[in-house]
Amino acid sequence: MAVNAQLIKELREITQAGMMDCKKALEATDGNIEDAIVWLRENGLAKAAKKSDRVAAEGVALAKEDDKKVVILEVNSETDFVAQNEKFINLIDEIANVLLASNAKTLEEGLALKTNSGETIEQVLVSATATIGEKIQLRRFTLIAKEAGNTTTLYNHANKRVSVALNFKGTLDSTDAYNLAMHVAAMSPQYKSMDEIPAEFKESEFSIIKAEAKEDPKLQGKPENVLENILKGKLSKRLSEISLVDQQYVVDESFKVGQFLESKKVTLIDMVRYEVGEGIEKVVTDFASEVAAQLGN
Repeated sequence: MAVNAQLIKELREITQAGMMDCKKALEATDGNIEDAIVWLRENGLAKAAKKSDRVAAEGVALAKEDDKKVVILEVNSETDFVAQNEKFINLIDEIANVLLASNAKTLEEGLALKTNSGETIEQVLVSATATIGEKIQLRRFTLIAKEAGNTTTLYNHANKRVSVALNFKGTLDSTDAYNLAMHVAAMSPQYKSMDEIPAEFKESEFSIIKAEAKEDPKLQGKPENVLENILKGKLSKRLSEISLVDQQYVVDESFKVGQFLESKKVTLIDMVRYEVGEGIEKVVTDFASEVAAQLGN
């Protein structure tokens, strides 16, 4: 049956679905709004399922807090364009609030949490995937409980791609805490200290350094004990680049971060840094070749 613009507008306001999808839903359900909502949901789920194997490497990282906790999370989309969409940003804020009100420890537990609409986070993300037209997923999150006598801080970069949450044992001035979070955002330490770096990683790095040394003419002919000390020094330098307490503090280079923390009589308990898409293998598309292939078909 033919449907009028008013019905389409009404359905669109209720579901946030695209205009053409609303039109198709109303045509398929003889103009019945309630049936059209069900139709959109069922077809939306089918569309979302088709998108489930796509690579979502863009998105937003966000750190947020309330009186009791800090949450840091990453929600992914397929394109940066969608990541800047207001609805997408509002969705992330809603998810952050739900997580803050929970004690979820795993991604599975987080996805099962109920939102204000009564749907789970997972269901909301599926609906968003169907409505927005891209795969939307909650990739990861961490909750940090605030404790009396401790200091927590967070940092969100303006580009929404990097967020940091830190938790210190002891009282730290809010400006110092924030500056340390900015340092973590900028310098990308992978571990709080060298003690946390896995032995396997250290062994792998040392093997690489040894291989590089064989190609370095400046190290040829060095006594074995001297060479060993040089290589150990190179390893220590390389590891210090990914160990927070061993990094030069960017705000005051007269300190290493560990020395600065000692001077303030605080200890870093938790360090979480999320950068959008890190570790995800992105698919690079050659647009010209893709079009040529389609024309060939």
